[in-house]
Amino acid sequence: MPLHRTRLFSRRFNQAAALARVVSHHAGVPWEAEALRRVKRTRPQAGLTRPQRAGNLQGAFAVPPERRVAVEGRSVVLVDDVLTTGATANAASRALLRAGARRVDVLAFARVVVGGE
Repeated sequence: MPLHRTRLFSRRFNQAAALARVVSHHAGVPWEAEALRRVKRTRPQAGLTRPQRAGNLQGAFAVPPERRVAVEGRSVVLVDDVLTTGATANAASRALLRAGARRVDVLAFARVVVGGE
């Protein structure tokens, strides 16, 4: 799951990218780190309701035209560290599908469960 460049600069580390690199290596499939970009700086999702999260992420992800070949007609595995409501995974998946991905699966390493969801 890509971070916006300003968030990456402040954090200095993208844990989802580190996980994706390891998964790619062990699965023997290519890792396309630049195939999906976070093009819109969004406010942090913490404390937002499900509808607010979805709205916050509207238009946040895109596949650059020069990277479309990496996703067109392919099955893509999107790696995220933590899945809360799925709004981020949904927004990122929609961008990949719009760019021509055949299917998108999400691999999350942790799931936040609140209130018995």
